[in-house]
Amino acid sequence: MAFGSFNSGASRPMAEINTTPLVDVMLVLLIIFLVTAPLMTQAVKVDLPQASSEAANPQPETLRLALDDRGRLYWNDALFAETDGQTLEGRLRVAASANRELEVQLSADRDTRYQRVAEIMSAAKRAGVVKLGFVTLPGS
Repeated sequence: MAFGSFNSGASRPMAEINTTPLVDVMLVLLIIFLVTAPLMTQAVKVDLPQASSEAANPQPETLRLALDDRGRLYWNDALFAETDGQTLEGRLRVAASANRELEVQLSADRDTRYQRVAEIMSAAKRAGVVKLGFVTLPGS
């Protein structure tokens, strides 16, 4: 600690700050907070009103179409076959009419012919699908 001198000729200001009062005040505040903190944990019982509501922005239904390297089509991870009179365009039309916000996500293998991708895109357009997205892998 620095103290001033009693020399009458040397009247220099004190160059150091006395931090003892600051430390004393901080320790007193710490003790006060340690004593009062357990008292603040008392809970007040409040009867809140109950309300039911729906989500403001429901996520649109997404339909995942995938093409492998042999040109086989997968509808939501299940192999799609146009056998029992159900074409891709017809099934897309049914899905699009059931949900106007239907989003189709199309992913294709790197070795897939673009002609097959273009056929799926045109079938989706004819079926009335408005949102069509392409799924890619980053860095490949």
